[in-house]
Amino acid sequence: MVTIRDISKKCGVSPATVSKALNGYTDVGAETAKKIRETAREMHYMPNAAARLLKTKASHNIGVVFEDETQSGLAHEFFSQILNSAKNEMERSGYDITFISSMIGGNSFLEHCRYRKCDGVLVASVDFTSRQVTELAAGEFPVVTIDYSFPGQSSVISDNVEGAYELVKYLILKGHRRIAFIHGEDTLVTQKRIEGFYRGCAEYGIRVPDEYVRNGAYHDPERTRTITTELMKLPTPPTAILFPDDYSYIGGRIALERMGLSIPNDVSAVGYDGIGLSQVLRPRLTTWFQDAEGIGRKAGRKLIEMIEHRDTAKPEIIKVKGHFLEGDSVRSAAEPR
Repeated sequence: MVTIRDISKKCGVSPATVSKALNGYTDVGAETAKKIRETAREMHYMPNAAARLLKTKASHNIGVVFEDETQSGLAHEFFSQILNSAKNEMERSGYDITFISSMIGGNSFLEHCRYRKCDGVLVASVDFTSRQVTELAAGEFPVVTIDYSFPGQSSVISDNVEGAYELVKYLILKGHRRIAFIHGEDTLVTQKRIEGFYRGCAEYGIRVPDEYVRNGAYHDPERTRTITTELMKLPTPPTAILFPDDYSYIGGRIALERMGLSIPNDVSAVGYDGIGLSQVLRPRLTTWFQDAEGIGRKAGRKLIEMIEHRDTAKPEIIKVKGHFLEGDSVRSAAEPR
């Protein structure tokens, strides 16, 4: 293993000078510091994590809480983009990533973070109302959450009210008045999307039958397939369906095909998230694009700020805007079939 002493011998300077240069002290000349850092890279020097922890009280290790009810893990397109973007941002600043589990630390996220000596925690997907998460948010670690906020902590959110509102408004302006909404589990995100859906319908004087609003699940095509079949068997079926997300839409699409119905000729469809798959399907799916990369990048930056400037950094809610993606999955209700 390469040590500071090895670098000092090659550069012809003292170990103390090498240590100062690698730790960003300004009392080392610019040219000397540059030479030392280049030599360290060439020699593949890695600082001793235990020694650095003792000296700086920082582990440069960030915990990530990610528990997906559908068990899709990192195959979940939306959250995998968020986590990859956050990971890149953190690694650029010299931080490692550790996934925090409820199975380690006596069924406690907080204890697992303590065990791993995390400097801070990113909470991307989890039951935010659970005891484990509220305990973590109230603990000693800087925490940044995605699409949920805790007092005294920072969060990065997308505007789910706006997204659902714009989608239903688009359907209404296309002439649709029988619009169904299959939403996800009862989370804050879902509540915001339901709010946007009903707001859009109310604005245009549309009364939504109770049977048109169905409790589905995110990232679950099979459940969406079942609900889509039930909706289309109603005495008065919808002419348009807003699906929980782009991936779940695949289940709805299969259900419609099995019933001999086509998109958009027999029923129009819109998704949510704007994942790559939505734009290669035919017909191309009309959806709401969420900037997953931007969400992850801003979450990573904010968490590092909270870690490195704990005395001055202020908790804040950071909103990341999405945008409408028009595809070919919606037809005008006035057009002849």
